[in-house]
Amino acid sequence: QGKEGKGSAGVRLHYDDPKAMAKAKRNQTVHRTEVQKKVPWFAHLPQYEREASLSSQLSERAENDIHPEVLKLGLKLADWLIVGGNGRTEAMLQAFSKVVMDYVPPKDHETGADMSRHLDTRLKPMISYLVACRPLSIGMGNAVRWLKGKIAHLPPNQSIQEAKDYICDQIEAYITEKIVFADRIISKHGASKICNGDVLLVYARSSSVEASILRAHRDGTAFRVIVVDSRPKLEGKKMLQKLSHAGVSCTYIMINALSYVMKEVSKVFLGASSVLSNGNVISRVGTAAVALMAKQLNIPVLICCETYKFSEKVMLDSICTNELGDPDELLSPALTDWRDVKDMKLLNLVYDLTPAESITLVITELGHLPPTSVPVVIREYRKEVTL
Repeated sequence: QGKEGKGSAGVRLHYDDPKAMAKAKRNQTVHRTEVQKKVPWFAHLPQYEREASLSSQLSERAENDIHPEVLKLGLKLADWLIVGGNGRTEAMLQAFSKVVMDYVPPKDHETGADMSRHLDTRLKPMISYLVACRPLSIGMGNAVRWLKGKIAHLPPNQSIQEAKDYICDQIEAYITEKIVFADRIISKHGASKICNGDVLLVYARSSSVEASILRAHRDGTAFRVIVVDSRPKLEGKKMLQKLSHAGVSCTYIMINALSYVMKEVSKVFLGASSVLSNGNVISRVGTAAVALMAKQLNIPVLICCETYKFSEKVMLDSICTNELGDPDELLSPALTDWRDVKDMKLLNLVYDLTPAESITLVITELGHLPPTSVPVVIREYRKEVTL
């Protein structure tokens, strides 16, 4: 997995590497209180108590090096007010664009070469702050590495203002090409796979899956959708609301009723947080169960994912690297005092890993791919995908 996880800012950490985690904690901009009662198998993953104020520590710092836009974004990410891989990546890049526009160089810095060295140093505490608020997704990590690459290779003869305009234009182009246009193309490819009379099953919420279904509906295709959801986020409700408002025939069920409806399904559409180089997919927890049941009944499983979320990493499970949500989200009235019960621990996993064998097709802006072709995309489009 290379050098990128060794506690450096802007990438996903190797949570099972004690040295990397110790270094990352020393470099943290914000120090958060870790949950004491952890499930042993996932004790290496960071899990924090709810803080009264994340920003209060920043006011005590000697240097005020966190831009207000990044500060605001971090608080929104920590409270899950911005969710979804595309939404989080776009919000992060827009915040960094404002950081670049407001950048004031030291007195002796006059060229792009000077700016590239100094701006990278300025960004590190901001990235560290965002990671402390909520771990970056793989797509966000790819975007950060791309941005750092653009800053490192600024033309040395440019003035500071020209360099700032260049970086901001590049950020705007990245958002447009990798997220906005990519979603439109994916929706076109996805809609072409939906036929009259289909019964589609979707899980939780994915912007690209949602766009594909809405496009097929606008094209006049007659089908119905089963929206599967799960606690604690219940993200499928927003998908259900959007599809129903557009006039799509929908059924809403919880994931524990999946086996009862799967026999009438003709295709399964799922979103992804990342597609790994071995074809495995990281997505919202519960996705693997949906894909596995579809495979058992020989129902095609289609994954909608932009190529900027592709990763060279290989993961065989969702234990070594994952994200833990707030355990209090799982509470019912009978569990409010769970911290006082000696042997009770709550586990709120955010992601799981779906094996490539359970996936029929990956739909990207480059077209339809079998999971085995993911390494080809990573190799051929390496410079554009910026992995």
